[in-house]
Formats: sequence, C-alpha cells, structure tokens
Amino acid sequence: MASNIRIISRLDIKGPNLIKGIHLEGLRKLGDPNQFAKEYYEQGIDEIIYLDIVASLYERSSLLSIVRRTTQDVFIPITVGGGIRSVDDAREILRVGADKVAVNTAAVKRPELVHEISQKFGAQCMVLSIEAKRTAPGKWEVYYDNGREKTGVDVLEWAQRGCELGAGEILLTSVDMEGTGRGFDCELTSAVSRLVPIPVIASGGLGTVDDFEQVVKVGQADAVAVAGALHYKKLNVWDIRNEALRRGIHVRKEVPCQQ
Repeated sequence: MASNIRIISRLDIKGPNLIKGIHLEGLRKLGDPNQFAKEYYEQGIDEIIYLDIVASLYERSSLLSIVRRTTQDVFIPITVGGGIRSVDDAREILRVGADKVAVNTAAVKRPELVHEISQKFGAQCMVLSIEAKRTAPGKWEVYYDNGREKTGVDVLEWAQRGCELGAGEILLTSVDMEGTGRGFDCELTSAVSRLVPIPVIASGGLGTVDDFEQVVKVGQADAVAVAGALHYKKLNVWDIRNEALRRGIHVRKEVPCQQ
C-alpha cells in the first residue's frame, strides 16, 4: 500500500450531544462531544468527523460552537457535515476551524454543489457523504437525512458522478451495518473503492480489529471510521493501531504531538 490507512473517529451530533444508534436510528445520548474528541486525539486518532445528524431534517446546524471548542484542544484534520447547503455554509464551517466539509442531502438534491465547493476551496476540502442500503446482491441505493429518505439513485453511479463533480474523498456509510458492531459491508466498500480514484472512508459496523482488517484488506478502504466501538470503550485507538501494525496493515506508527 502506498499510503497509511487512516483511523478516523466519527462523532454523530444531535444538538449539543454526542449520540449513537443502530442503523442510524434509536439514538442514545452519550455526552459532550468535545470531551470524546479530545480523548481520541490524546489516544492518537488520525482525524475526526463530526456529523450533525438532524441538521438536514430541521434545516439547521449546531456544530459551529462544537467545532470552535474542539479546535482549541485538537490539532488533527476535522471534517464536518450536516446542514451544509451552499458555498457560504461550507465557508462558515471552514472558518471556525474545520479542514473539510462532508455533504450528503444537499448534494443529492443539487449535485452541482459538489462542484461549487470543490472549485471554491479545493477538492481536498470536499467530502461526499454517501449513505448506502443494499437492495439486491451487488446493488445499493443512496439514502439521505440520516438513512430516512430513499432516492432511487444507485450508489456506484452516484459515487462516480460525485468524483467527476470534484469530490476529493467519499465517506461511505452502510446503513445496514451501522451501529451493529458486526463488521462492514466489505462488498460495498470494495465496489466503490475499485470504481473511483479518490480515497474511500469505510463507515458503519466496526466492532473488532478483525473488522478493521477485513475492510482494509477485502474492502480496500483507504480509511476507517470508528464510532460505537470507541464511544462504548470496547476498543481504544491504541488497540486498533497496535494490532493493525502487528497484522501488517500500514497505519501511522507515531501519535501526534500533544499541545
């Protein structure tokens, strides 16, 4: 592998709280997202993703103050998604300290937004977030609004189009596996990874280091998002990193300098 596999903490936000559910439903409040982000940073996480999971539903975003606070203590790349509907929304998120924006609902409704954000801030800032549900063997449909709304759009077609529009990365969430801790949909991840030339972040299903290994080696993921396994302390970042290295997976060996 040419580059290291990134270990990313995914934190889903509702209002001021970190939450977690199963299949993006049945959400449970877990606490202050800033405290979780700081803890994962101190453990050596490579990046953080914040997703406001109700921003699209209610047309609002509560992440600005959370991101401002996080950037005071956390000095790694931060991606923020939820409620980003325009270049101005993206600019505001980047202005408070985010490094990238993730767009799902607004991009599905108006794909040109992907191109506009990419053109304005660079492809490296534009993450296309895709929520995928399996509909048949080897077939997945794009969903939005945190897995609530179906689109009739094929995931592979949308991933390819998003790449052509200027997305620099894809955050790929399997709604079927999300929150289950039973492993990733490696067939989905592999299908998208083989199709597009940009990095793919696998999200939804990690419960063990075996799952991490599978989605990297079989799913060909460039990065792996971890949520519940960290939040509920079934694993920590050191566990994942050290075991991945032992298994010959190229992850970053050193942890970031504390500031």
